[in-house]
Amino acid sequence: MEPIRLSKLMSQRGICSRREADYYIERGWVYVDGEKINVLGTRVDPDAEVRLAKAADNRQNTRLTFLLNKPVGFVSAQAEKDYPTAASLIKPANFTPTVKIPDVPKLGRLKGLAPAGRLDIDSHGLLILTQDGRIAKTLIAPDSAIEKEYLVRVDGDITAAKLDRLRHGLSLDGRLLKPAKVERRGEDNWLKLTLVEGRKRQIRRMCELVDLKVTSLRRIRIGRIKLGKLAKGKWRLLGDHESF
Repeated sequence: MEPIRLSKLMSQRGICSRREADYYIERGWVYVDGEKINVLGTRVDPDAEVRLAKAADNRQNTRLTFLLNKPVGFVSAQAEKDYPTAASLIKPANFTPTVKIPDVPKLGRLKGLAPAGRLDIDSHGLLILTQDGRIAKTLIAPDSAIEKEYLVRVDGDITAAKLDRLRHGLSLDGRLLKPAKVERRGEDNWLKLTLVEGRKRQIRRMCELVDLKVTSLRRIRIGRIKLGKLAKGKWRLLGDHESF
């Protein structure tokens, strides 16, 4: 097998992100088959044993992951004119304690905090903000199979044919969408959609293709993690016992 860049191999194995791998390599915190590697761009055998030094492990273990109930009017990533970022809500006043984590953590500067999957400005619900590249990769890698579940209210006539098209057969930007789970909820034009991908404004555009207009969109689950009773604008930490 052809040698592979060490940082890419570490990312593929879920050890850390490629950016984090480069950071650790530069500091001599990565060992390949027992040998310290500190040169960026080093290529290694794809089957090599890769181990992190204790300093890197400690750094990984202090990375925080936040579960936020993002309100409408907040952008997921870069700030836009007149619209604050979701990360601006990560402050002690908005902390929701849990049984496992009863006290507000020391937040510091929150360096490296980024959304792992976006939620558009007109939508609300569960948003993951993390400093951990492993979690980001799990949720947003092109081959990720993590489900995202949404409650969506629409204007328009919901028919069996439209539901079938939403489940499979639609294309966006010239590419066929992956199959989705779609079911009607009650008689008040609510749908529950479960996706395993996250194209830009995907649900709104899917609904437009079948002559339905989204009037409310809330994400209620990502993988095993549910929004639950977390109030709008509030956040909690991902617990050690939780995973996606």
